[in-house]
Amino acid sequence: MRITILGSGTSTGVPYLNCTCEVCRSADPRDARLRCSALVEVQGKTLLIDCGPDFRQQMLHRPTPAIDAVLLTHEHYDHVAGIDDLRPYGDVDIYGEERVCQAVRRNLPYCFAETHYPGTPHLHLHTIGLTPFEAAGVNVQPIRCYHAQLPIVGYRVGPMAYLTDISRIDDDQFPLLENLEVLIVDALRQTPHFSHFMLSEAQDFAKRTGAKRVYFTHICHQMGIYADVEPSLPDNQQLCYDGMEIVIGE
Repeated sequence: MRITILGSGTSTGVPYLNCTCEVCRSADPRDARLRCSALVEVQGKTLLIDCGPDFRQQMLHRPTPAIDAVLLTHEHYDHVAGIDDLRPYGDVDIYGEERVCQAVRRNLPYCFAETHYPGTPHLHLHTIGLTPFEAAGVNVQPIRCYHAQLPIVGYRVGPMAYLTDISRIDDDQFPLLENLEVLIVDALRQTPHFSHFMLSEAQDFAKRTGAKRVYFTHICHQMGIYADVEPSLPDNQQLCYDGMEIVIGE
């Protein structure tokens, strides 16, 4: 399995517009963060987790002949605004909760019209619950998370789990996170936030799961300079950066 972090940033991206903080002025490419998304290559298939407004930019120099399925965590703009840019990939299956699928239909009505407008994406929406399902033949386990009060989903694929925009999780979901090789989890910044884990909360959460390797994503400019924060983390923990590749089992 290979996971590519397409974007490791929060909803604003980094640099933040009109900001002159040291992170937003940093020349280190690891401090430049597009909106949060990941590619998962497994069993000869390519799954995309979320499709935000930077999707086209993220894929311009990444030869990916097919996207076999899209897994949506929730309907916020920074996670779905790039769906129209899926058009070069032909017929695309998109999986999300009913509320999320309804939002996609509402935002992209021309993709679901009775008469299909030439050139628009060919999207096939699949409503999921919290039971395992197959996406392009790959077994996927949804994980119930909460983004403040909004119920969203993370996803477990084999030995990897991807949980973004999380501020809490119910105890009954932890058994679904046992025996993880890799956990990719939201860590917005180093101070509290009402709808995201801060770094220390994400670390405590990761410790409870027992994941062998932990990567923090959905990072804002208030996290600090990558080169300063990274050395402070334990050996099995790392900040994500755009373009990072995480390999399992090779």
